[in-house]
Amino acid sequence: MGENIDGDQAFRSTQLEGRDREMTWGGALSFLRRNYTRDLDEADIVVTGICFDMATSHRPGARFGPRAIRAASTGLAELDAYPFGFDPFDTLRVADYGDCYLDFGRPDDMPARIEAHADEIIASNTMMMSLGGDHYITYPILKAHYKKFGKLSLIHFDAHSDTWDDEPKRMDHGSMFLRALREGIIDPETSVQIGIRTHNSKTHGFTILGAPWVHREGIPAVIDVIREVVGNNTAYLTFDIDCLDPSFAPGTGTPVSGGLTTAQALEAIRGLGEFNIVGMDVVEVSPTYDVSEVTALAAATIAHDFICVQAVKAGAVKQVYGRE
Repeated sequence: MGENIDGDQAFRSTQLEGRDREMTWGGALSFLRRNYTRDLDEADIVVTGICFDMATSHRPGARFGPRAIRAASTGLAELDAYPFGFDPFDTLRVADYGDCYLDFGRPDDMPARIEAHADEIIASNTMMMSLGGDHYITYPILKAHYKKFGKLSLIHFDAHSDTWDDEPKRMDHGSMFLRALREGIIDPETSVQIGIRTHNSKTHGFTILGAPWVHREGIPAVIDVIREVVGNNTAYLTFDIDCLDPSFAPGTGTPVSGGLTTAQALEAIRGLGEFNIVGMDVVEVSPTYDVSEVTALAAATIAHDFICVQAVKAGAVKQVYGRE
């Protein structure tokens, strides 16, 4: 427990460690009830919302994703993490930075605003976790990470490759990784795309694990391929929620049948502790199309379990699994 604060600890707590009692049905909707703060001197991980959906090619609404993910995270904030068996906030100091401000009347300024927002967070030597927003947001975020870490390997969960050819400077959530490749921000030869199930005649050098392959071979085989391809390289993790089958994540802009289950996705996230991941996002939650908040809950749990993996990696706690 933290400071014996009952309710609204996102505003009232004076520390980033620990947690206190909250109503799961009320209270301040920060991510996992973490403090809202822009004072990052003490933070290990910083969560921020990027409420942008100007680059969608089908159904809009992902600008409301960060709000929905925060709301869905409330139940996850109450109990020790499953199946880890610990409170990650006893180990890691996690802050909610709020959302990147975007002026709706100046859409051309939005990519630069997102990049500058990421620059501010990364400059504090914390790990940035972003809640989208459509998948285009990953491009300016990658640019900010490249300035600090150099060329990155990409661990990319998605139904789509997002490497279709496009015009320079055009905002499109289906082409930004090809642009990042051409600009030298990411290295395709040490990058893996997982769950792909839309046709692209060009691989551009990425290792692609299509959804049928994942279903046949299983998540342990996925981790083995990531280990072989990404290795010890500095990596960025991006998770498009449409990697999940629409039966598990209907609330997204471009759903595609045949995707991963939520259980497969969580098993994969829990297997990424050995890799040198320096930033992460979960994107494309569009709550207008969601059913009983299952998509937002899946996204919140993916982000929550990634935090738990970082707590295990910090070495202060042990991963306590039963027979799962």
